[in-house]
Amino acid sequence: MKKKLVYFSISSVFLFIFVVFFLGLNKENFYTPKGKKNKKLAIFKTNELYSNKEFSSKEIISNNKFTLINLWSSWCVPCRSEHPFLMTLSKNSDLYILGLNYKDKKNNSIKFIEELGNPFSKILIDPDGIISISLGAYGVPETFLVNNKSEILKKYIGPLSNENILEIKKIINKLKKLN
Repeated sequence: MKKKLVYFSISSVFLFIFVVFFLGLNKENFYTPKGKKNKKLAIFKTNELYSNKEFSSKEIISNNKFTLINLWSSWCVPCRSEHPFLMTLSKNSDLYILGLNYKDKKNNSIKFIEELGNPFSKILIDPDGIISISLGAYGVPETFLVNNKSEILKKYIGPLSNENILEIKKIINKLKKLN
């Protein structure tokens, strides 16, 4: 009887663990935040990549109807794969694309841009990652679409895709019609 109880207990524990892991596999994304709509983007000041001149995000964002803030690094493989999508978006005259270079070496960043092209209207630096953390970023690449009031319209975690580009264009066109 005692032996059956031990087997039953062990079997129950393994069954429980199996069920938990199986249910976990069916969840889409554990780490996507369910934030409030129109949450404000944190204001930050930092230097520009090429000129080393200091800029405020508030000035840049308030001067443009829509700003796309893209966190990227030259050492980031997914950043390389999303770059053609940023180049496509850079042709949209309604969108100001602000690059935020995350924990990168200046020379490597410049080589990356020279090799793949520059989709950014301006590139600011985040040498220690503190700005990215204050924005609520999990890593690179991440992208924020904001309006001129610094309200986050959409946040993209991971590399942008063709579907994301279409969604960004749709959001901009919809909001342009409302104004």
